[in-house]
Amino acid sequence: MSDATFQTFLTSGLFVLTASIGYLAWSAWRWLDRARDMEKAALVGVGYELRMNLMRMIRELAGVADGSIQSEIQLVPVVHPQLDGILIRPNEADRESLTMMRGNYNELDAHKQTLRAALSGQGDVAAAANVAVDAVIGSIATLYLWEEHKGAAPKNAHSTRSWHVRDWMKANGFRSDLLPGLHLRDAVVERLRSLGMTLTPQPLTYTASEFYAMQYDRKADRNAPFWKRKPKPVPVIDDAEQADAAAEPELAAEPEMAVEPETMEEPVSDIETAPDPAEQASLDGSGTEAADTLREAEQTLPETELETLQEASDTTQPEAADLEPDAGPEPKSQTPGSVH
Repeated sequence: MSDATFQTFLTSGLFVLTASIGYLAWSAWRWLDRARDMEKAALVGVGYELRMNLMRMIRELAGVADGSIQSEIQLVPVVHPQLDGILIRPNEADRESLTMMRGNYNELDAHKQTLRAALSGQGDVAAAANVAVDAVIGSIATLYLWEEHKGAAPKNAHSTRSWHVRDWMKANGFRSDLLPGLHLRDAVVERLRSLGMTLTPQPLTYTASEFYAMQYDRKADRNAPFWKRKPKPVPVIDDAEQADAAAEPELAAEPEMAVEPETMEEPVSDIETAPDPAEQASLDGSGTEAADTLREAEQTLPETELETLQEASDTTQPEAADLEPDAGPEPKSQTPGSVH
């Protein structure tokens, strides 16, 4: 074999070897990728399988409620081959959520058997149907966590708006009026909230009329901003003290005597009350002149004019009481306890 032939053979062998290794690597990758895709499809099928079983269960319960289903033969047994296939082989799915789903299946199956027995005449149909409705609500909550939160536990699921849960139920055909006498979407939201999932907004504590009728006191609210008021200590009264306080008679308050304030009379000074000497002299002079005028008129004037002149002189002559000076300030009245 010549060198050229050997080089050609060696190059061709290396190329075939490289191609074989590449094909084997691609086949292994493709196999793993197909297995991963099949596992994802199986997990999606588990959720679809649970949704179909729940829809059938809801229709059966609605038929029992309206009387269209009256025989146990009309109730189909609960089967779950997709879940069984997932559980018998190892996978990367959350085993806790799969176990919870298996528990929901067991609960649905048990309640359906009880309902079948009740329809055959061996129990109360209404009680069995009510328990089955409660199991359906819990299973719908598990299905929501499986599809929207990757099977996380309710306490570990992230905070979600409650309208998101209702939109998911609407998209999957869970109408609120599927079960008579029950609002299905509100019941599922309340079940998720009771399991520990954070759903916003929180339910209202008061109605609108109750809230606006409240007399809000910021200082009395412990959760209010800038709250500084401390609770006042409540005094503890013993039973013995209460008995003593009840035994003591109530003392009537004596009426107080009204004390009249003492009236003080201001002394009048002699200077203010005494008449002026000049005024006294003028008054005396005017009185003398009026008397002389009256005597002259009596001699010369007739009777009628004399009476008119006499009346005019009487009005101009001051009375004796007006001319008398004040005797001085009145003596001060003695008050009890005063010393003179």
